[in-house]
Amino acid sequence: MTVLSPDDAAWPRLLTDRLGDAAPENLTTQGNPDLLALSKTALFCSAKCPGSVILPTYDQAAKWRDTGRCVISGFHSPVEKECLHILLRGDAPVILCPARAMLTRLPAQWAIAVASGRMLILSAFAATATRITAELAARRNEFVAALADEIFIAHATVGGHVETLMRHLRAWEIPLHTSSSTAACQ
Repeated sequence: MTVLSPDDAAWPRLLTDRLGDAAPENLTTQGNPDLLALSKTALFCSAKCPGSVILPTYDQAAKWRDTGRCVISGFHSPVEKECLHILLRGDAPVILCPARAMLTRLPAQWAIAVASGRMLILSAFAATATRITAELAARRNEFVAALADEIFIAHATVGGHVETLMRHLRAWEIPLHTSSSTAACQ
């Protein structure tokens, strides 16, 4: 594991630009920090998602995998988790941001991707944040969005955290792509 501070050359300047004083003091990384320099698509999907959104989102993940697009996400909701499995079946770079401190043990598939240099696990949280909470998940989603060059929202539940995040994204002027079910939330 490596700790990055704002003084490090690998520090993503978008964090400071977009989050200002709310930017994390440091980042804990495991894997290839060079992935931070790539153009990134952030993936978000609310935990409750209509069935009509699921297959098109998996198809999109397969397109990203096949074109080598770097995808960043918390990969926490069921749809996001399956997208991670799809992405890891190829060679596309992946950045996973847990809503907690750095993980101590990695699933085998993640360990292989980290060892091959195509996965970065990136935490913005102190070592004391060992349990995922709704507050940490919301802060993580803002962190992920701040690092992204474009956003893909598969589904945002009305009144949910992802819908709230969408309002924030407009201020940052990040290109936002949504499924038809999410378009109603905009």
